[in-house]
Amino acid sequence: MTEHPIHDLDDDVHQRVRLGILATLSGASRADFGHLKRELGVTDGNLGRHLEVLRDAGLVRLTRDTSGSRPRTWVSITGPGRTALRKQVRALRKIMDQIDAADPPDQAHTSKGFVEPAET
Repeated sequence: MTEHPIHDLDDDVHQRVRLGILATLSGASRADFGHLKRELGVTDGNLGRHLEVLRDAGLVRLTRDTSGSRPRTWVSITGPGRTALRKQVRALRKIMDQIDAADPPDQAHTSKGFVEPAET
């Protein structure tokens, strides 16, 4: 029996804000804190906490630039972050494939019991 694709989901990546951060960064070399905040519609504190989780997991890199009139925090996705995002997308696609392929019979028996069909 093959393992269900949910076991391929990464808890550090799967949370919607963190997934949004990685998806946004995947198309850029870096983004500043303010851009991510506006793009994702989150508060400073919320974004800061999610960036902390991603940084601690090695999925993003944070750098402070103090050369301008105001300090700026830049965020970039790391190689492992890019890999984790791709793995997450593959797992989500497998789950979607299962949903798309589902054409439940009237009643099916599995090794773990009966499965009732979905109501249409």
